[in-house]
Amino acid sequence: MTISYAFQSQEAAERILGANDRNLSYIELLLGIELSLKGNIVQSTDTCSSLVPLFKRLEREAERKGSLSEAEILMAYEDVRNDFEGDIEPISILGKSVWPKSAKQREYMSSLRNDEVIFASGPAGTGKTFIAVAYALSEVISGKKKKIVLTRPVVEAGESLGFLPGDLMAKLSPYLRPLYDAMEVFLPLTQIRRMEDSGEIEISPLAYMRGRSIRDSIVILDEAQNSSRSQMKMFLTRLGEGSKAIITGDPSQIDLPDRFSSGLIEAVEKLSGIKGLSIVEFSSRDTQRSRIVRDIVKAYEKEDDDEKPEH
Repeated sequence: MTISYAFQSQEAAERILGANDRNLSYIELLLGIELSLKGNIVQSTDTCSSLVPLFKRLEREAERKGSLSEAEILMAYEDVRNDFEGDIEPISILGKSVWPKSAKQREYMSSLRNDEVIFASGPAGTGKTFIAVAYALSEVISGKKKKIVLTRPVVEAGESLGFLPGDLMAKLSPYLRPLYDAMEVFLPLTQIRRMEDSGEIEISPLAYMRGRSIRDSIVILDEAQNSSRSQMKMFLTRLGEGSKAIITGDPSQIDLPDRFSSGLIEAVEKLSGIKGLSIVEFSSRDTQRSRIVRDIVKAYEKEDDDEKPEH
């Protein structure tokens, strides 16, 4: 018995399957069957109840987003497997859209819209910082929030900020580069500089936030795993009326002498269950940079698990 799916057009097939049908083997891997392509029809002699629902969903996604990545195909497959029919609006910035590429990213984007304090914890490449910056820019550019405040702990590996050369901006620049990389996806550097000059983008070392009350802003604390417990408590109590805090970090990359002194670790353990506060925990399966990066993260996670002492 042959099961098949006919794409609406050759263009639709190309969007889903990619150049030279490069995504076909990945879809075969997900479904656990062999597929063949004849014109606009993909088919298999293997039994698979997910084939038609998956390609229907992929065609709908491709119509909205254009060409699909492996990560987007994986999310569609997991939605079909879990009978998930919902969706979420993308983050939009000056005509550019950011869509979730995993179920966990979808949860994260929903939390950003609905909660006041959002923790995003997990390994590199899961989109924690990128999505936070995209959301913050969309809120400020649309006029919903007054400004973005970007902050990070700046004492790492025993090096104090005061010993670094240059003014405050020059000292902070290397620490904030990932945040600026994300902003530059959406805005030209000249516009980012204008937003800095107008106060719509503010840079502040975490240690300098003590005593402040920040209103009508999106505050992003990046690399939060390197904040101390007292710094995290201080940061969370800076939020004034109309502000939202997004805290991102990777517990596997703590540079503090004692990893259990991390403010991120303590906050995630203590604060779950508070109304208006969400904790989104990513894992290696949510890594979006590439399949090889996902495999590298998994390998390190396994090594860390093997090295944990038994109690």
